[in-house]
Amino acid sequence: MTTPWEHPELEPDTSTEEELQEPRKYKVLLHNDDYTTMEFVVHVLKSVFSKQETEAIQIMLTVHRNGIGVCGIYTAEVAETKVALVHHMAKKEGYPLKCSMEEV
Repeated sequence: MTTPWEHPELEPDTSTEEELQEPRKYKVLLHNDDYTTMEFVVHVLKSVFSKQETEAIQIMLTVHRNGIGVCGIYTAEVAETKVALVHHMAKKEGYPLKCSMEEV
């Protein structure tokens, strides 16, 4: 009986090491509209993005004043999930709140 280490063809090929790359990052953005309340935006920022009250208010005011604001920077899968969750919450409450993601 032979063991795997006696067969060079069964040993892992370490001659070409792949370089690990950082996953791409995405900004999650909230967009201002004329219908979604400031209170709901703060609630979304606290519940979906784990922001403290003060930071949530600052981001909400940025969205209100500038038309757009950054909620956070995440990997693609996390960003997609957060965007979908924001849209789900907004739709459930009857708000047209738009959330998007953009590669950093």
